[in-house]
Amino acid sequence: MLKSASGTLVNVLRRSLVPATNVCGVLPARRSHGGPVESDEDFDRRYEAFFNRKDIDGWEIRKGMNDLCGMDLVPDPKIIIAAMHACRRVNDYALAVRFIEACKDKCGSKVNEIYPYIIQEIKPALSELGIETPEELGYDKPELALQNVFDM
Repeated sequence: MLKSASGTLVNVLRRSLVPATNVCGVLPARRSHGGPVESDEDFDRRYEAFFNRKDIDGWEIRKGMNDLCGMDLVPDPKIIIAAMHACRRVNDYALAVRFIEACKDKCGSKVNEIYPYIIQEIKPALSELGIETPEELGYDKPELALQNVFDM
């Protein structure tokens, strides 16, 4: 009983003698608006210059492609061509084909409109580099698909 009464007395004295300090919270500032806006041409030039660097390595190519795939856009054919050249410089054929697949996937519901245009624009560069499209490699069809039993 004495222990609980003395504990209560200590708390009362502590509150009355030690001034209470108010801790102010830091309010985060939104910095997403009002900043410099990059034009589409500047964006395209920046990524073209990134992929056209002579000292680029496979990790940096993947980083740039991953950044592009994370954005809400379909890369311009100029950027795709620069990425194909970068893949051939580091001798990564599989990465080039997978990036074309990723670009096709980025087309979303407009794949029948956008993807043929992209292939039309990048086809000369693909022929020059010796890179085949996923459709030419047969990657657009499942490899181990079984025939439907109802169609037999």
